[in-house]
Amino acid sequence: MPESSIVVQPEPEGSSTYTAAARLQAAGLKSAIAVFEEAAAAVPLPSPPQPIVIADYGAATGHNSLLPIGAAIAVLRKRTRPEHSVLVAHTDRPDNDFTALFRTLEEDPDTYLRKDPATYASAVGRSFYAQILPSNSVNLGWSSWAIHWLSKVPAVIDDHLQIAYCADESVRAAYARQAARDWHEFIAFRGRELCPGGRLVVTTMAVGEDGEAGFRSLLTAMMDALDELAADGLITTEEVTRMCVPTVARCAEDFMAPFAPSGRFEGLEIEHLEVFNAEDRFWARYRIDSNAGAFGARWAGFARASVFPALSAALADGEADPRIPVLFDRLEAAVAERLSAAPEQTQIPQAHVVLMKRPKT
Repeated sequence: MPESSIVVQPEPEGSSTYTAAARLQAAGLKSAIAVFEEAAAAVPLPSPPQPIVIADYGAATGHNSLLPIGAAIAVLRKRTRPEHSVLVAHTDRPDNDFTALFRTLEEDPDTYLRKDPATYASAVGRSFYAQILPSNSVNLGWSSWAIHWLSKVPAVIDDHLQIAYCADESVRAAYARQAARDWHEFIAFRGRELCPGGRLVVTTMAVGEDGEAGFRSLLTAMMDALDELAADGLITTEEVTRMCVPTVARCAEDFMAPFAPSGRFEGLEIEHLEVFNAEDRFWARYRIDSNAGAFGARWAGFARASVFPALSAALADGEADPRIPVLFDRLEAAVAERLSAAPEQTQIPQAHVVLMKRPKT
């Protein structure tokens, strides 16, 4: 797949903004950590001096990785000697902000590096839609809020920002095909990288049993705000039409598709699959403090950090467009205003998937 076709998971303009927004993405993290701990307790371990290898697929700035990896290391330490080294490989696209990642690993109070002197961190700048690490080298894998970002945009969504709410069936089909291919490639290469008996825990966007992909009010507020900015002349109608958030939420059947009919694919099998509605932490806080302004600001800040950068590709000069700072400021303010005017709980369908590489017999 050519590099120019890759859509990178949007990165923050500042790590502090992303850190605050990542707290929403931590929805479902407690249950995901419990699943990851179970995986850490079950995987076969190599004998020293070979290190135990943990891979973090789609690390971004690392904020959604620290607690899970720290928890997994604590479980592993109960199974091996304190001096048995652990190597954590954080992976993401080459243009990821790796400076912010390493700063997180050094400075964040939750960093696992402060808690375990025999654990070492590394980073690999390569897409997880290809093989990243040597075959049969990874004991335990983690991927959080990353696999729903498509490797490329298959078509323009004329009537919405997000494919889940597009009315054009041909466009929806194109996105479904791309999402299926991306999931197929992602797990195929993980099947090569995992050691026999190794496990990968994935937490990602999902489609609930009611068919809902979530985030309706936020996306509606963004669309209305963009139309307003186009009417004001900051951006053009054509640019708004080209804008999209290239993510796809998958249902349980989508996750299972590559494994049919045998239940295995590239040596992998699904050990655990759960789809549920994660907590809207911003709504929970609003119910306590009744601060509608803060509620809207938190959701708008989340959107700015996580999805606004994806919209810049539609601008005349792309990511180099000089209007971006003003656009993001005004869009964030407009989204916050709309959501503050009528606070409501957001449905956040999420999935935990555990893949296991079948041990050699």
